[in-house]
Amino acid sequence: MTADTPPRFRLVRTDRVHDGWAQFSVARYTLEDGTELVREIEHHGDAIAVLPYDPARGTVFLVRQFRAPVAMASGAPEILEACAGCLEPGEDAEACARRELEEECGLTARTMDRVATLWTIPGISTERVSYFLAEVDGSRRGRGGGLDAEHEFITVVEMPLAELAGPDRFRLLPDAKSQFLLDRLLDRLGR
Repeated sequence: MTADTPPRFRLVRTDRVHDGWAQFSVARYTLEDGTELVREIEHHGDAIAVLPYDPARGTVFLVRQFRAPVAMASGAPEILEACAGCLEPGEDAEACARRELEEECGLTARTMDRVATLWTIPGISTERVSYFLAEVDGSRRGRGGGLDAEHEFITVVEMPLAELAGPDRFRLLPDAKSQFLLDRLLDRLGR
């Protein structure tokens, strides 16, 4: 193996160490020279994130909800973010985005545009997120709030796009997937 030749990895074995909503595995690889690499991997399936916007009102709809990892790391009881969710087995990403938009925000998309599908944390997780911008009519909003059985405790927040595009945007919206979608929306609108 030279500096110009990428190493060849061979999977030796994978051990499942946790099986719950997420699965955690320890994968063992070897290089051609016999060096063993050990990697911890999290699996929970693919997901979507969707940012609904109402061009007539100049607003976007976000969800405020409890996120245990955020609470544990920062003490913040809730975080404001774009609507998101995991794909059900066999479900198409756009169908999932439409379902989550209805469940979480109480909104129906007039248009649903996929802007990207990206690995979220490729060093540890198998998750890929498909990102969508959804044009909606905010005056026709239903219940939303998430499913009671999922204990999401979601509050839907309608915010002026101009406020989110301002100097406090990262303080107001401290979530990477939401910032990515906000950038895509602002770019699309020429702002």
